[in-house]
Amino acid sequence: MKYNLLGNTGLLVSELCLGTMTFGGQDAGIWSAIGKLQQDEVNGLMKTALDAGINFVDTANVYSYGQSEELLGRSLQQLGIKRDEIVIATKVRGRMNEKPNSAGLSRYHIFNSVDQSLQRLQTDHIDLLYVHGVDPLTPVEEIMRSLNEIVLSGKVRYIAVCNWPAWMVMKARGIAQANGWNNFVGLQYYYSVAGRDIEREILPLARDQNLAVMPWSPLAGGFLSGKYTRDNAAGEDSRRLVFDFPPVNKEKAYDIIGVMAEIASQHGKTVAEVALAWVRQQPGITSTIIGAKRPEQLEHNIRSTELELTADNLLRIAEVSALSAEYPGWMVERQTADRS
Repeated sequence: MKYNLLGNTGLLVSELCLGTMTFGGQDAGIWSAIGKLQQDEVNGLMKTALDAGINFVDTANVYSYGQSEELLGRSLQQLGIKRDEIVIATKVRGRMNEKPNSAGLSRYHIFNSVDQSLQRLQTDHIDLLYVHGVDPLTPVEEIMRSLNEIVLSGKVRYIAVCNWPAWMVMKARGIAQANGWNNFVGLQYYYSVAGRDIEREILPLARDQNLAVMPWSPLAGGFLSGKYTRDNAAGEDSRRLVFDFPPVNKEKAYDIIGVMAEIASQHGKTVAEVALAWVRQQPGITSTIIGAKRPEQLEHNIRSTELELTADNLLRIAEVSALSAEYPGWMVERQTADRS
């Protein structure tokens, strides 16, 4: 396992991060379709991850409405994991119940959510707190002020952002910098070989601002696991029949899977390992978030770190998965050709 710097923090995190969306899920709506792992199963996955050198774990308050955090917290205690040997990330924004202030990024909700997450995780601090999405009702300045103060309280070490448009991230960073506040150190965004949208604005932003990038769903919600093909469009399970997310251009994805299957055969690997290796080898990627329901599935995903795709492999995948040209990108490329 390799370790990469989390932006400019000096903190080292493993190149793979264990995602915990499969923890819990009982009687929790869509979360039931994602995973229903309970304590013994969670402990097994945690032990597998830690034994492989993973020191970075990602959860969220909204995952199974707190069950994921609770199971993770108990696992840390039951496995005797030292708090200073693991980096824990969680999130705030999602709706936790039907009460009017149980969602969003108001100061009220941020502070309440952090306190509740700490209780569920059985710890006194969160290493990395993400704002989990846009809140159109709370001004960006108020969000950044609240995040700065939650860091100053000692309950959170670093802050980061998920799923915001690039312009809003830069607006927030500008506000924080102008006020001398703690600022975003990283970005968590959907990125897979079947969903390369963040290459347009988010990845250039990250490189320019020296922000860590943590891709979620690198297997596109399991679509790139190798079990989905044109001949077996439903796959071996019904997760995507219940929860078809994230959105995928399936016809294009089948073409990508075909190329990756050939490359996987050359290396004696699986399609999933190729898909994970592709994300890991992209410029600027810090730690790829992987989830699993079984230890053997997690072990397969971890083995993707042993695969180094060749320049020819990367070129073939890049060609079949290329983004369509989009304005102003194609105009920028055209006009800067003489200055590149």
